[in-house]
Amino acid sequence: MSKFTAMFVLILSLFAVTACNTIEGVGRDVESVGDTVADEAEN
Repeated sequence: MSKFTAMFVLILSLFAVTACNTIEGVGRDVESVGDTVADEAEN
């Protein structure tokens, strides 16, 4: 994984954690970050 991708995922996860208001929201945000990481790994 490139440094750019790692930084992008880190920043995205910080925004996701600060943006959600409930535990359910955290789950969706974490799933979204996981999907993003998986998509980047396939490329």
